[in-house]
Amino acid sequence: MNPSLCDPDSASYVTAVLNLYLGLPETPLRASAQDQRLARHLHERGVPLRVVESAFLLASLRRFLRPADVPVLSPIRSLAYFQPVIEELLSNPAPDNYVEYLRLKLRNIASPKSDSTEHGSAGVQKTTFPDDR
Repeated sequence: MNPSLCDPDSASYVTAVLNLYLGLPETPLRASAQDQRLARHLHERGVPLRVVESAFLLASLRRFLRPADVPVLSPIRSLAYFQPVIEELLSNPAPDNYVEYLRLKLRNIASPKSDSTEHGSAGVQKTTFPDDR
């Protein structure tokens, strides 16, 4: 058995990562086995949860802030989508209060658009933030 599966710290970290991921706009309704493995790998590497959350929010904001005249991106299908932004934030750390700024910015941008159907999945409406569930 994988030792990280028995580690309560690993389990709570993986759960937190997956909950944050699934709470984002345009992500799947449930995590895949690959998503779970990647979340465990992030824990094994010691990637701080705050960095992961900042990467999720920053990547989501970048998607929302794309110019209106460019093609719409397909929904996010994997936690791996965020890996480059996680690496970016690990190599260029953000200020301590950055995650709060990103949360507020995404909430302000995503809320009006989720009401207008531009950025939601067809036929399935998800909340934008895990604390709204």
